[in-house]
Amino acid sequence: MNDTQTAERTQAFAHLKFARIGPRKLRRVADAIRGRSVREALALLQFSGVFASEPIQKLLRSAVANAENNHSMATDDLFVTRITVDGGPGGSYTRRLDPRAQGRAAFKRKRMSHVTIAVGNTPPKHQPKKTAGASIALSSLETRRRNVAAPAPKKRSRKERSAADTVGAPVAAPAETTV
Repeated sequence: MNDTQTAERTQAFAHLKFARIGPRKLRRVADAIRGRSVREALALLQFSGVFASEPIQKLLRSAVANAENNHSMATDDLFVTRITVDGGPGGSYTRRLDPRAQGRAAFKRKRMSHVTIAVGNTPPKHQPKKTAGASIALSSLETRRRNVAAPAPKKRSRKERSAADTVGAPVAAPAETTV
C-alpha cells in the first residue's frame, strides 16, 4: 500500500458539475462562506434568501457526508477550507435564440458552472480576503430591531416639499403699479 492510502485524510471534497446558473451568481455566495465553520456556513446559506445559495448548500451537505462516511471525520468541527467556482460550457450547446428586429435572431448564452468544495478539520491558514460586491450576510438582531422600531421617513412629493418650503419663507410684496 502507498503512504497516501494509509495516511489519514485531512479534507473531503464534493463536486457540482454543469450547474444551470452563472458563475458570478455562485461566486457571490461562495465568497460569503469561504473559511467559515460548516455549522455557520449552513446557517448563512439557509437564511440568506439568495437563489444561488441552494445548490451550494446541497453541495456543502454532500461534502460533510463524504467526510463522515468515507474519511471517518467528526462533522462537528469541520471548516470550509476551499471553495472554487469555475465557468462551465456556457454557450456551446445551451444557446437559445432571441428574436431581433427585421427578422434577425441573436443567441442567448445560458451559462453553466462547476463548483468544488473542500471541508477539513482545521481552519484555513489565511483568512479569506473581503471582496467588494453584494454580500449575503445576515443582519444582526439589533439592526433588525432598529429598523422595525424606527421606520424610514416617508418621501414627500414635489408639491408637498414646495408647499412646506414656502410656508415659512417671507413673501415678497407685490410691486406697486402707477396708473
